Amino acid sequence: MKFTEMKIDQRILKALHEMGFIECTDIQARTTPIGLEGKDLIGQAMTGSGKTAAFGIPLIQKMEPKKGVQGLVLTPTRELAEQDYAEIVKFSKYCNVHACTVYGGVAIDPQIMKIRNSEIVVGTPGRVMDHMQRGTLSLRGIKILVLDEGDRMLDMGFIDDIRKIISQTPHSRQTMLFSATMPDPIIHLARNYLKNPVHIKTQSQISEHLLKHYYYDVRRDEKASILKHLIDKEKPHLAIVFTATRRAADFVDRYLQSQGIESRSLHGGHTQATRTSILEGFHRGKPHILIATDVAARGLDIKNVSHIFNYDVPNGPEEYTHRVGRTARFGKTGISITLVCKEDHPSFQRIVRYMDIEKLDLGAFKPTPTRSMHSYEDRGGFGHRGGGGFRRPRRRY
Repeated sequence: MKFTEMKIDQRILKALHEMGFIECTDIQARTTPIGLEGKDLIGQAMTGSGKTAAFGIPLIQKMEPKKGVQGLVLTPTRELAEQDYAEIVKFSKYCNVHACTVYGGVAIDPQIMKIRNSEIVVGTPGRVMDHMQRGTLSLRGIKILVLDEGDRMLDMGFIDDIRKIISQTPHSRQTMLFSATMPDPIIHLARNYLKNPVHIKTQSQISEHLLKHYYYDVRRDEKASILKHLIDKEKPHLAIVFTATRRAADFVDRYLQSQGIESRSLHGGHTQATRTSILEGFHRGKPHILIATDVAARGLDIKNVSHIFNYDVPNGPEEYTHRVGRTARFGKTGISITLVCKEDHPSFQRIVRYMDIEKLDLGAFKPTPTRSMHSYEDRGGFGHRGGGGFRRPRRRY
């Protein structure tokens, strides 16, 4: 289906055409018409499927200029809020509709000013609640509520905030829920707050011919050395290395930099300005290796990622799917490589029940054991006495 076959405002179609949006993705073709009809819906699709347009187009089309906030999009992370906002701004280029973002980690006063002049607010549940309690955001005029990445918001503990936010919106609103998976609490949420929703489920995994899955059995103290070897061997265009914790992300980042590899870590411990700067650089290919916690696994529109490295094994198949969904997007191929040590096998066994992951060996390569994260931190990092003997080069960012 093409967007021109739907009942979309010509001003939105003009913006879509300029963006190169001609033919719809599966989720767009199946949910956008339902959204335009004003029906509640549940859209279940893998990351990178184009769902922002699926809810963004109906959202913009139903806004009345200068009538206050009428649309609210809730997202689990600041990065996803910025991404959804940026797309909505592009779609509404020729419409007299304004949007703004609200999330924590930045000054609240500029947000207050922007809310006053916006019809659409995109934000995280915590900061939306802050504005509601301050009286700077009223939800009495909400026509459309969008819950983006519902399962991720559940994982991050936002379910109570979401219920409180929904309770302040009109019962007559239209609600659209988008989620990669449908755990029981999300099903209960839908039953309580959506009115006879249409449930659309599209492809939940990337086609096997586009994404290849591999793993190596490794020793924990050799992971960093092996990761560096695989990066040198694979020569990824852009790669994301996923770790379980912030501390591990920083450890891997510093190790790779000490080995001359351009990398940056991304996690919730950074300020919002730092996170934004890192992501903008990664989009441009500098650095070409991003070491991230799962904050980057969901929703972020990072194009041209050729490789995913699971430095730490995710807890199960859903988390694995979310991570590898950052590559093999828009018809391109991708590679996922997981490093599995003895402690990881229980989690990894849960994943391989659902995924065909090929085991590889390191051949003639002899990995070098590295000191643990704890040793690294206790002794002052790479390049200091007892810290592993690695010299950390100066950052050039």
